[in-house]
Amino acid sequence: MTASEGDKEIVFTKAVKAGKRIYYLDVKKSRKGEMFLAITESKKITTGEGEASQVSFEKHKIFLYKEDFEKFLNGLQETIQYIEHEQGPIAGESHMAKNENLAADEILREPLKTDDIKIDIDF
Repeated sequence: MTASEGDKEIVFTKAVKAGKRIYYLDVKKSRKGEMFLAITESKKITTGEGEASQVSFEKHKIFLYKEDFEKFLNGLQETIQYIEHEQGPIAGESHMAKNENLAADEILREPLKTDDIKIDIDF
C-alpha cells in the first residue's frame, strides 16, 4: 500500500516516537522514479489548561537525497561521537566503537519488508 503527497509517492515509512516528538522517516519516490528520504519532526504543543487546552503539532521537514546519504551519516555519526565523548554514552551504550568502522552502505543494507509497511499520516 502506498500513499501520495502531491507528486511524491511514499513507498516506505517508519515512525520513531520520542517523548512529545515523533520522527517520521518517509522514503518517497519522485515522478522520475528517484527515491529520497523525508524526515519530519512532529512536536505536540499544548496551550491553555483544563477544558480550555488546545493541542496542535509543530512540524519541521528535512529532505535527504541519495547522493548525500553517506556524507549525512558520517556527519551524524561524528556528531553523536562528539556528544558521547563530552557527556558519556547515550542510554548507557556507546556508539563510538560499535559504529566506527561501518560504511554507509552497510548501515543502509537492511532489506525492505513490505509486510511491515503501514501508512497512516495526517498532515
